[in-house]
This record gives sequence, C-alpha cells and structure tokens, in this order.
Amino acid sequence: MSISRRKFLVSSTAGLGLIGAQTASAAPAPAPAKWDKTYDVVVVGLGGAGASAAIEAFDNGAKVLILEKQAKNHLYNNTRMSGGGFHCPDKDGDPIALKEYAKAMFSGENIPWKGEGEQEEVSEGLAQGWAKYSPLNAEFLKMCDPEFHPLPRKANGAAFKNFPGAMESHYRAYSSSYSDKVNRYNAKDKPKAEKSRGEAFWNALYNGVLTRKIDVLYESPAERLLTNNDGEVIGITAKVNGAPCTIKANKAVILCSGGFEYNKAMRKAFLEGPGETGWAFYGSPDNTGDGIIMGLAVGAGLQKVGKAAARMIMSVPIKHHGLNMGLDTPVVGSKNSILVDNYGNRFCSETKVIEDPSRYMFYKEAVHMNIDDLTYPRLPAWFICDDQLLSKRTLTDLGHSTAGFGFVPWTKDNQDAIKRGWILEANSPEELAAKIKAQPANKDRMVAENFVKTIEKFNAACAKGVDEEFQRRANTLGPINTGKYYAVPLVAGGPNTKGGLAANGEREVLDWFGNPIPRLYAAGEIASALKFVYQGGGNLTECIVYGRIAGKNAANLKNWG
Repeated sequence: MSISRRKFLVSSTAGLGLIGAQTASAAPAPAPAKWDKTYDVVVVGLGGAGASAAIEAFDNGAKVLILEKQAKNHLYNNTRMSGGGFHCPDKDGDPIALKEYAKAMFSGENIPWKGEGEQEEVSEGLAQGWAKYSPLNAEFLKMCDPEFHPLPRKANGAAFKNFPGAMESHYRAYSSSYSDKVNRYNAKDKPKAEKSRGEAFWNALYNGVLTRKIDVLYESPAERLLTNNDGEVIGITAKVNGAPCTIKANKAVILCSGGFEYNKAMRKAFLEGPGETGWAFYGSPDNTGDGIIMGLAVGAGLQKVGKAAARMIMSVPIKHHGLNMGLDTPVVGSKNSILVDNYGNRFCSETKVIEDPSRYMFYKEAVHMNIDDLTYPRLPAWFICDDQLLSKRTLTDLGHSTAGFGFVPWTKDNQDAIKRGWILEANSPEELAAKIKAQPANKDRMVAENFVKTIEKFNAACAKGVDEEFQRRANTLGPINTGKYYAVPLVAGGPNTKGGLAANGEREVLDWFGNPIPRLYAAGEIASALKFVYQGGGNLTECIVYGRIAGKNAANLKNWG
C-alpha cells in the first residue's frame, strides 16, 4: 500500500503533541463542512513578527486576522519585554557586503575558516531578504507610528568585525524611544513620550496594527492547522471565548508564536545540558512552542532547534509551566565581581558573558561537560561580589524583562532578594563558600580553599592592573574586599530560543526534504534566521524583516478555494 511522504511525516510526528503546550494539538485535521470565520491571512501570535507580518499583509490588500493567546490587558510578549535594540544598516552601505555579513551571521559558509554552513540550503535567500529590508527598519517603524524616535548607535554597529562585509555594509544598530534619550525605567504604564526600549519598539508596531483596524482575537490560542488533500494549509482551529472555532485562510497561515522557552519537554529534548534545571529565560512565559508543535503535525522539518540567544543569567524559583524564571543580569563583568564554577575557580574573562560578540553564545561555556566525571562544573556558576557593587547597583534590570514587567519581584537595593535567599550573604569568603556548598545546586562541590585563593588572586590582579589568567580588561578590574560578600547562582539562558521550524528566505515552512508546505509561513523566534551567531538586537530585526516578507508573500497568493 502506498503512502504519501507528507502523510508519513504527519503520522510519524503525531506523538510530539505529548511534549507540548496545552493549547496545541498533535494531529492536523481536515476542513470542516462549515467555517466559523473566513480571512485571507491568519497570523498566529501578536509579537514583533506577528505584528509586522499582519501589517505587511494588510498593506498588500489582504483581510487579516491575528490570533493571540494572551489577554489584551496582559499582552507581554518577548518583543515588548526586550531591550528594544534593532539593526538598521545605513542605506549608503554596500548591499552586496550587507548580504555577505548577514549570510555569515546566519550560516557562516562564506567564512574561510568555517567547515560547513549551519543552514547553507537557505542562507542565500535569507541574506538577500536581510539586505533588502533591514536598512528600512527605522523607516518602517516610523511609518507605523510617526512619533517613534529611533536613536542610532555608533557608526559601525557590526559585532563580528572579522566577518565578510562587516565594514563595507555600514552596519548600524539603533535604540528605540519616543524621545531623544533612552529611559532606563520600565515605561509600560508611562505616556507615549516617555516610552523607551522594547516598550517603545512594541508600541510603534502595535500602533501600526491598531490604526489599520486589523482584527485581533485575544485570549484565543491557536490549536491545529487544517489541510486539504493536496497538503495545503487552508485554515486553523482556535479556542475563541472558550469554544472551538474554525477559521478559513483563503491565502495562508503565518506562524509567529515564538520559541519554546517555557516548554519543559521541548527544553529537555532540544537544549544542551540539563534542559530543565540548567537553563532559564527572561522573556514571556507564554512562549511554549505551540506553533512548532502545529507545524510538526503537518510535516514541517526542524532547523538547529538547540540554538538560543543565551549566556549566563540568574534563575529564581518563580515557576511557569514547572520552570524557573530567568532575570537579565547585566552586572556580570562589572568591577568588584567575578564568576566562579562549583569548585570555586574562575573560568573566563567575565566581560565575555555580557558583551558582544560573545555574550549571546556564552551559554556554550555554561553547558560545558567534564567528560572525565560526566558533570557540568559551571551549572550553576556563581556570581560573586561585595558591598562595593551590591550597594551601588541593582543586580538585574528593572527597566525591562521579567523584573521590569512584574513577573519577578526585585527591589532597587537588592535587599528583598537577600531576604528571599536568592542572594547569599556572608561576612567572609570562607563563610560564603560554606553557604554555596550547602546549596543543593552545588552538589557539595565547593572547595573553600579554592574559593578563597581565587578571590585573593583576583584582588592581586586588580592591584597590579593586569589579569594575567584570563586577560580581562583593566578598566573592569576592581577588588572584592569590602563589607559583606555575596553570591548568586547563574545558569545558561537569555531572552529566547532561536531554533525551530525549517523555513526558507521567502519564509515558507519546509518539510524534512526541503520542500515548502503550501500556504504555511513562519517568522520570528519560531524559525530564526540567526542560526550560527547572534548579535544583540537581531531578533527584533528579523521580526520586521521576515515578518514583512512572510506577510507580503502570503497576501500575494491566489485563494485556494
């Protein structure tokens, strides 16, 4: 008996529904006899990618619906919770150089020393789209809201300066604001004129959706994709007002539902190291891999699923879907602080954790396994500081992320976290070593003698002004020797995962054989282009670039019915 390739893929991936979000079903379903709603393009997820896709589809003449599972008054997506940085290369840069720089970031096969590409089958098309649309990003945001005020950063914004095209592309990064400065406090409840960072970036895109009067169904999680006998995606089912709803998509469905940061089974299946306990993320807890599950059910392939925009961050016992929340930790690498492993030893120049070009790949150091004893000596690692730092700086960022949006309580003086036991406090290095050793996560590995010697050696380097061991920059050296001593456990993590559905430069979702699944598109974290390296602001950039490409291509299809 013969069986079609797509039917085989559908049946073979059906069991994956067991690993996923409560809102997503494993199996595809046939078209209903009667549709509850009909649109040209249905967008799943109202984040940066979903908003950009919906705006572009609408502007190309399509009737658009956005399905969003969060409530309207609690719409906290990764875009909104972000730092608001995005890329917008200068228009006078060399477009060929820009394409080469993009290809290097996405896949790397155009770098002489790299052995193979991460996604060489699709990197050319991805890079072409980036070169065409990314120089228009600031312009697009101002089109969405003329009051938006993009703030250009330094002239050469290429983080990977040894990549082809880095200089000639005139690469540039921008900050988001509605004024001539970036406000560091959280602005979600502030007037528009005071909005900055991710709140400002998101506000501009959301304004573009609202002013076009694009239909949005809030608290309406998508559940499964609907296909016809030819394997075309012709609609979707969702839970609307608590009841099942079938929605016909005359042209296409675009999946923009984010990554799998808060899907425990997916994390354990896809992420390196201890996927459940060794990682944390500081984006939206509603990112549970729903769109990935729906895509798999209709035969979608995967690309580099274990990739993440991640470094080492705090993890706190506030749980969503059984997983700890993360906190942005910008103080790592500051004066009067170091990072040690579970045995009390430094293992890096701490500035690499928080600065480009290494900061969003540093999770690779976190998940390093000691193959002699099969342990992870840096999970957790321990951020160590003294009163010189803790009394002057808040350990997390109160202007965005999980603390800024109220998911994790944190006070400016850090004292509440000390009372909760999230920050360990001691009167001496010896006492702090004992407290670290008593933590279950340390697994009785801390060696007090190592820890004390590590601090002494670091302080001597500070006095000398040279870190001979790890070559940390001299202007970041400051001793740990004043008042009390503090420790915070850090794990692998950051804003989001990047791996997910396979998709090409046109943002068509691909099956395992590289063939497009008809009328199914994806943009954003669910199918990130940045599979090799990541430069800060890259995810917001691709939300616009590939959201627009997906929206335009979907809108220009002929109706299937």
